[in-house]
Amino acid sequence: MGQLEGKTAVVTGGSTGIGLATAARLASEGAHVFISGRRKEVLDRAVESIGSSVTAVQGDISEPSDLDTLYRAVRDRGQGLDVLFANAGMATLAPLAQATQEQFDQMFGVNVRGTLLTVQKALPLFNDGASVILNDSIRADDGREAFGLYAASKAAMRSLARTWANELKDRGIRVNTVAPGEIDTPGVDIAIGEENAAAIKAQLAAAVPIGRRGRPEEVAAAVAFLASSDSSFVLGTTLHVNGGQNQF
Repeated sequence: MGQLEGKTAVVTGGSTGIGLATAARLASEGAHVFISGRRKEVLDRAVESIGSSVTAVQGDISEPSDLDTLYRAVRDRGQGLDVLFANAGMATLAPLAQATQEQFDQMFGVNVRGTLLTVQKALPLFNDGASVILNDSIRADDGREAFGLYAASKAAMRSLARTWANELKDRGIRVNTVAPGEIDTPGVDIAIGEENAAAIKAQLAAAVPIGRRGRPEEVAAAVAFLASSDSSFVLGTTLHVNGGQNQF
């Protein structure tokens, strides 16, 4: 029997990368997992890969009505919500001199406002003792050039998580974050492009003390830990999943 047997989970951005790996891991632990994403064809492939213990709901976390549709599906199942992995987000390179108001609005609209709405709209569904995990980033710590807007949005999410952990603790709801480092995901491949991809990936791996980039499944394992009773004494913290990067 898995550690999440009989539980209900939601993973936003659950059709690819870290979200897909996490949805698969939570399902393997016994949860019924609702996944959301913007592209129906990608969601369909995710459902096919995970199996009958997953339900896909197409939508964008920056659209309140799409979140309402997602949570209506969860409510209709009639078992409340035990795990929420607020994973959906976006990243855009925006050096200070070139950053635009539109980039700011988009980054904070998805990563901060979207995450706020994702958790806020789930409140009526949470069972007591539920676990909320936000997907943070190593970029919130390291001051990497051109990542200013993205890093600031992730730092804002981390701050919100601490406050929400305090506000929800009386219901036994635990709020924590995971902060992945250099993870080998399709999103990274798209960002760096095919040209010089091998050299760039080698550079990324060289910056990690453990000597390689991480796998989505390794972040999924960390989320599964925070979702389970094994982390019952973990509250308001950030679990770094980055191979030691920025830690020493």
